[in-house]
Amino acid sequence: MSQNQNLVLIGVNHTTAPVEVRERLAIPAGRLADAIRSLVHHPGIREGIILSTCNRVELLTVQENGSTTQANLLQFLQDYFAVPPASITPHLYEYREREAVRHLFRVASSLDSMVVGEPQILGQVKESYTVAREVGAVSNSLDPLIQRAFTVAKKIRSETQIGSSSVSIASVAVDLARKIFGTLQGKTVLLVGAGKMSELAARHLIQQGASNILVTNRTFERAERIAQLFDGQAIPFETLYEQAARADIVITSTGAPQKLFLRSHGQQFLYTRRNRPMFFIDIAVPRDIDPKMNEIEGCFVYDIDDLQQVAAANLADRSREAAAAETIVTQEVEKYEQRVQSRGAVPAILALQQNAEVIREAEMARAAKRLNGLTDEQREAVEALTRSLTAKLLHPQLTALRQAAKSREIPEENGNSQASK
Repeated sequence: MSQNQNLVLIGVNHTTAPVEVRERLAIPAGRLADAIRSLVHHPGIREGIILSTCNRVELLTVQENGSTTQANLLQFLQDYFAVPPASITPHLYEYREREAVRHLFRVASSLDSMVVGEPQILGQVKESYTVAREVGAVSNSLDPLIQRAFTVAKKIRSETQIGSSSVSIASVAVDLARKIFGTLQGKTVLLVGAGKMSELAARHLIQQGASNILVTNRTFERAERIAQLFDGQAIPFETLYEQAARADIVITSTGAPQKLFLRSHGQQFLYTRRNRPMFFIDIAVPRDIDPKMNEIEGCFVYDIDDLQQVAAANLADRSREAAAAETIVTQEVEKYEQRVQSRGAVPAILALQQNAEVIREAEMARAAKRLNGLTDEQREAVEALTRSLTAKLLHPQLTALRQAAKSREIPEENGNSQASK
């Protein structure tokens, strides 16, 4: 942006990095606050937020003047995740200033999602923002920018049909299951993990005819809550391997750091089921299922990257609405840039207004001696008259200052560029 904010965003997503890379950078929800706190205490970084989902890990930062931008963030990734930069850099993208704003707006509006129009990403951005605020990582620069991203996302959803049908990674997974089985009528489904993704998957499965839903989670109460919502059955996590063979379809979406299902588990399940096939959809990052299970005849394993083919077809259907949404993003980036540029005029405008007010008050004080005969009502009228004249006389100068700020003819506002960690 012409009014430099030192905005830098780097990240990886489903289009630039395979799931093997993304899962190495994934941050569990319980560690997000610690990660953001570490980010903004890294040298050269003034404000920051981290967005970590199954499809992307992104760092949006405001850097100190003169910082070496990407090098700071790469160093953070290396320090925090203990991964060598060489294994990440081929998959990284970087955006600065205006393009960082555009990218944020597109992400929040789900235009950069695997399934364009899916509503979950906005909630994930809001959750990251809430955590960042709680640890004091967003301030004068990122706070208004992220708030604006929420407004843009809401505007796109209300002014286009991009979210007209219910789509999500979970719904794409269910579509894939339907293609495999033909119908989901009478199928037993096991949800491993009781988060929002599991709940959403359950809704889609029921809509498609699944009638028997099992839910398990390390916290049994959460499994019970999901099961009650859909008249299903909660099972203790400790009995997962005994109960899993009951399911025709297994959808996993846990935050477990290690694989839950290994190749040997698949062999055990198929033996118990007398070789009736099982369909596994692994929408967790890091993955819950060892890909080697796919080598077993009768086990069909799809991870989140496998869902891209279904998502691509979905994208084609939504291309027209996506184009309209992109136009809105372009307009909103322009508006935001103008807002940032006009902030540079604020100190000069305030100084001019304050100086005029001092003169007005002094003239009023001198005239007051000759206005003793005025009533309170008449005095208020004179006050209003002088303020109105002052405002009208200043108007051309204030307009010129705002225009000058947009063309960078006056220095950046110091007060708005300072932020605390």
